[in-house]
Amino acid sequence: MELRVLVADDQALVRGSFRVLIDTAPGLRAVGEAGTGAEAVEVAERERPDVVLMDVRMPEMDGIEATRRICRDLPDVRVLILTTFDLDSYVYAALRAGASGFLLKDTPPADLLSAIRVIASGESLLAPSVTRRLIAEFVRRPAPSQPPPAGLEALTEREREVLALIARGLSNAELAEHLHLSPATIKTHIGHLLAKLNARDRAQLVIAAYETGLVRPG
Repeated sequence: MELRVLVADDQALVRGSFRVLIDTAPGLRAVGEAGTGAEAVEVAERERPDVVLMDVRMPEMDGIEATRRICRDLPDVRVLILTTFDLDSYVYAALRAGASGFLLKDTPPADLLSAIRVIASGESLLAPSVTRRLIAEFVRRPAPSQPPPAGLEALTEREREVLALIARGLSNAELAEHLHLSPATIKTHIGHLLAKLNARDRAQLVIAAYETGLVRPG
């Protein structure tokens, strides 16, 4: 199956280079370009791509707001944030808006293509450095005051344990090793967590773990 990708960036040269990279990769096809956030939303609604490569800094509407609107209105579309700015505020805002991953533009081409496939498969892409910055963001925030979501009460002890470790930045392989479980069992637990907490992907699970107070930084 061919994965359809929308490229959103305010620089035509950058858009063009990403488009060539995508169109020459097996199983990927660029289905549109956008030079502003508003245009990204418009093209996404028309083309319904599998993945949007989204720049953060764009005119008319920034990539964070464009991500929020796309994830709200097109729940099957995944957004991968690409930026030259490795900033804490962008990481938190992008993931909170519903992005499934966050990469720097100097990421090697092979890694970018791999990231598109990972995002399209329903996984999230959170490098350990991104998870650490996300945790640091919560360290600066006050303790949660809102009541935990109903889904949290439905979690088993094992699911809570898995969620806590995900929030610490462990990968599936590390989870399996740490808990002495098979990779298939880990995937099953993560599937239950996504359903019970009504989360889009792993990135949203990390946010849920901290915002509900299930896991505390430090």
